[in-house]
Amino acid sequence: MFTGLIQAVGRITMREAQGGDVRLHVEPGSLPVADIVPGESIAVSGVCLTVVACGASGLVFDVSNETLALTTLGALAAGAPVNLERAMLPSDRLGGHLVSGHVDGVGGVLSVTQDARSQRWRFAAPQSLLRYIAVKGSICVDGVSLTVNAVDAEGFEVNLIPHTLAHTAFGEMRAGDRVNLEVDLVARYVERLAMARWSTDEKKLATDDGSR
Repeated sequence: MFTGLIQAVGRITMREAQGGDVRLHVEPGSLPVADIVPGESIAVSGVCLTVVACGASGLVFDVSNETLALTTLGALAAGAPVNLERAMLPSDRLGGHLVSGHVDGVGGVLSVTQDARSQRWRFAAPQSLLRYIAVKGSICVDGVSLTVNAVDAEGFEVNLIPHTLAHTAFGEMRAGDRVNLEVDLVARYVERLAMARWSTDEKKLATDDGSR
């Protein structure tokens, strides 16, 4: 699990074809790597990946074809910035929100407009995800925990403060760029519970009607 609070901005240094999929090499930026060990989970722009090697040259991850197809990692070239966050510890403060690192879909930057010292960013989102996105709720965009300011039929809007722009890969992004989206875990579980309750009530109603 992660919090959506980015610890460093790294860069992809190499994409290595490996048995039909990809081995991704990432320069870790300011992320301390001395105690990172193979097998550890790290969120790379919101995608939970397993470290297979770590050394002076950086972090190395094996990325499956499924992950390449369903996230932005399949299109990122060498030199692209990526947001990095190590898995949270039980003792960590949950400053963002609970993030699994399992991307729900890919969206895109629609527009960026200045708002005093901050910026308003509009993102397109797949229709299948919009029902989980609520005003003042949380969403994870490229691994960053953000608060939703507005939602419409096309996507959603957030506000990025100068600190976020300076300490994440958003500082290098532009309109048209694609982003990984993970909706709030709570929203998905609420829907699942509601569907289960609705199904149970329907079956009970059918049974009651049939017994009359």
